[in-house]
Amino acid sequence: MSRQNDLGIAETHTVTISPPGGLQLECGESLQAVTIAYETYGKLNRDRTNAVLIVHALSGDAHAAGFHHGDRKPGWWNGFIGPGKAFDTDKYFIMCSNILGGCKGSTGPSSIDPSTGKPYGLRFPLISIGDMVHCQKLLVDHFGIERLLSVAGGSMGGMQVLAWLTRYPGQVRSAIPISTAIRHSPQQIAFNEVGRQAIMADIDWKSGDYYEGPPPARGLSVARMVGHITYMSDISMHDKFGRQRKDCIQPFKFDPDFEVEGYLQYHGENFVKRFDANSYLFITKAMDNFDAGRGKPLHHLLRGIDAKVLVLAFKSDWLYPTYQTKEIARACKLAGIEASYCEIDSTYGHDAFLLEIEEETHLITHFLKKVYNGYEVMTDNAGI
Repeated sequence: MSRQNDLGIAETHTVTISPPGGLQLECGESLQAVTIAYETYGKLNRDRTNAVLIVHALSGDAHAAGFHHGDRKPGWWNGFIGPGKAFDTDKYFIMCSNILGGCKGSTGPSSIDPSTGKPYGLRFPLISIGDMVHCQKLLVDHFGIERLLSVAGGSMGGMQVLAWLTRYPGQVRSAIPISTAIRHSPQQIAFNEVGRQAIMADIDWKSGDYYEGPPPARGLSVARMVGHITYMSDISMHDKFGRQRKDCIQPFKFDPDFEVEGYLQYHGENFVKRFDANSYLFITKAMDNFDAGRGKPLHHLLRGIDAKVLVLAFKSDWLYPTYQTKEIARACKLAGIEASYCEIDSTYGHDAFLLEIEEETHLITHFLKKVYNGYEVMTDNAGI
């Protein structure tokens, strides 16, 4: 059984890395240096073979577990990281970094451009999922880790997992992509575009140069509201809200009448307090441009890779429907990779990868144990 609050106070660290010639980006531009914010949990063993990299989704950051001083809530995947949990810190050294382009310590559009002394804004170069993974690779190298035991993440994190497999195949023993896709569908691109247009339509956006004044709060709030709708399912929204009306009488005709309206507005307004609108633009565009196969069928890039893969999906996830996750497992099979596909019966929608702790813990615990000890991972071809 896992213990609550078992990691105690967590601390975010930063490292600034200046690769020779700068960090070369896939868009053709470069950054002279990059700062990477990260947290670690557990201890790295003597031969550095127990490291697991956790990669976050769109709105996540390096704070995956434990508490920061003064926080009422722990890190975003706290239920999975700690002694006795899926990513057992008594056995493994867990790492999580804020992505390139983020706004929680790593270099992004809100960072200072050394050539101007002002925030980059739209002068920040277009980034890719591959660029994010390149920075993670630099962090892993910084720790002297030659091969990761595993890399795991859901949603956009799952895209990063696939990028690790295809770009640095010799440096991962296993991978756990969850609720993700090889590439975005037109519908997924459409939802992201609505969010971007909401931000850019805000009068306070000012073509990305808003850092000396108010942020485009209304636009970013609407973008987050749209996102929250896609993260839930019809069943979970019905169970959580139904058609329940708010108790108080609103002074304006179009103030929220229903609980679900108030929920969306609350989360939209809170998101503005912790996230940068320009980061939202750059990150969602990176997601839309991602193609794990880089123009080829994914199994072509996966051939010859010596890694085990656990693919997780959720039946009620309509943002990343199960047919997309099955495509990943199928590509692994075609490439001859030892892979397991598990589809969990959950009503939470896309949010299930954050909430189905017990089911995911059971699967991940046994998978990592077999990888770490060198056992054969039993495959499950059901539904593939």
